[in-house]
Amino acid sequence: MQENPLLNSHTHSTAEKRSAREIFTAISGLIVGMFVAVLSGTVVSTSLPVIVADLGGTQAQYTWVITASLLATAISTPIWGKLSDLLDRKVLVQLSLVLFTVGTVIAGFSTDINMLIAMRVVQGIGVGGLMSLVMVAVALIISPRERGKYMGVVGGIMAFATIGGPLLGGFLTDVWGWRSNFWVGVPFAIVALILLQFTLHLPKPEAKKVSIDYLGVVLLAVGVAALLIWVSMGGQQFDWDSMTSYVLAIGSGVVLVAFVLVEFFVKEPIVPMSLFRNRTFTLSVLASIAIGVSMFATSVFLAQYFQLARGATPTESGLMTIPMIVGQMGASIIIGQLVSRFGKWKGWMMLGSVLALVGVYLMSTLKYDTPYALVAVFMFVLGAGLGMVMQNLTLIVQNDTPPQQLGAASSGVNFFRTIAGTIGVTIMGSVLATNVTQYIKDGFVGFKPSTPAELEALKMLGSGDVPKMADLPESIRNIVESAYGSGIADAFFLAVPLAVLGIIAIAFIKNKPLSTKNAAEELRERAEESALEVAEAEVGSYTPTGSIRTVSAEDAAPSTGSVAVLEREDEDQSR
Repeated sequence: MQENPLLNSHTHSTAEKRSAREIFTAISGLIVGMFVAVLSGTVVSTSLPVIVADLGGTQAQYTWVITASLLATAISTPIWGKLSDLLDRKVLVQLSLVLFTVGTVIAGFSTDINMLIAMRVVQGIGVGGLMSLVMVAVALIISPRERGKYMGVVGGIMAFATIGGPLLGGFLTDVWGWRSNFWVGVPFAIVALILLQFTLHLPKPEAKKVSIDYLGVVLLAVGVAALLIWVSMGGQQFDWDSMTSYVLAIGSGVVLVAFVLVEFFVKEPIVPMSLFRNRTFTLSVLASIAIGVSMFATSVFLAQYFQLARGATPTESGLMTIPMIVGQMGASIIIGQLVSRFGKWKGWMMLGSVLALVGVYLMSTLKYDTPYALVAVFMFVLGAGLGMVMQNLTLIVQNDTPPQQLGAASSGVNFFRTIAGTIGVTIMGSVLATNVTQYIKDGFVGFKPSTPAELEALKMLGSGDVPKMADLPESIRNIVESAYGSGIADAFFLAVPLAVLGIIAIAFIKNKPLSTKNAAEELRERAEESALEVAEAEVGSYTPTGSIRTVSAEDAAPSTGSVAVLEREDEDQSR
């Protein structure tokens, strides 16, 4: 009898199991790729004023340098995730890394601001792929039970790149110039490509005709782009109460509603609406919104707090955020190890969400003269909370999602976190600008300049430009630092209700045990079960033609023995 290759695939797969060293090498390539992706967005943050001034850009173009990358990342993340459910994942990872590297190198050679903006779009598309595909690749290689410790390392690397990027960028700009900010990640990208090529082996998706949701791609891109342009430029490039604002707001809403409707009917939706029937996915999306706002806020407003409220240089402000890095990296790695060892995640995520709430609230009490020791404690608490929750949200979604939708589900969580973080930080920044202006006005009530330097400083503050603290007279600098300290605290307070929402969402997530099988093994088992069901159905419906014969009346009531003989004949012929 010929052996069924599907029934023997378990033995075959066992023989092909990778050693721990091979897995570590493959994961290292993915981690390096993720590090490069996150670093690209943060390393230029402290040097952007220098870059835009050197390339002759305007304030509007300054905003576009930031927005272009965020737009491309947010829009492309779910698209990459869906493609990973349809196409060769390894090729997609490499393609996204190549796109990012090419965009980064050319950005470093930019001769004008428009060229830089265009290359930031290419960078953003590559980053969107890396952010979603790395998580999918890890899920295919490692079971949820073992995945926690690897996801913890990924989360720690992301925290280091997010918080440490501005410090590295400031140092590189001071020593080698701003162009080095774009090139510093290229060697890491090349190393990642080499490691991925020779060590990463991922199962290919089920062989079937690929159907791309082109209409969904267009609607998602237009809707998200209009939404982010509206929230990021409203009140600056145009008034909130203006025709431009109404067109962008209403237009983005209509297009996004159309996108949702289209996703219900297409064969392979970019964001399958069926995912939202999964309680774990829906609640994790809500929790990721809260985490996204807190994470983006710390990377944006901490640097401003230390530079504008405490008078630190870019390099000094980077050093002062080390407690945040330690808290987030340490919690991410340590809790990831504990989750893998004991298989328990709910308690750690609840603790992390509570710490995130406490940390955000403590940050909302900051003043310009708050002792740095207290600020360090506040940062550590917030960082530890984010580290416990951020990567575990992706882990539990992957644990409770069919492997056929793994890419769409993983990228969905990242997509909503990015969108929420971008919108949340934009709103917080608007509140910061409004409140700082009012605090400065209140601080100068009754103030009369007594020197030409004070008079010049007041004129500069009246222009609305971000001040250079080192150039301000001490009498004025104290008022401005106090205004920024209080304004940044107000901005953090806006994240407190979202942090409460995060606790509630995580509390209601089903405490499902972590699976000991990776996604590739689950896909293989499902294929085997389907093959067995088909085989059983075929056997059950089979009628052996060789047993048909004409019977006489006497044969119409055969003896028990003859029935048994006929049954054995039928069985032999069916074999």
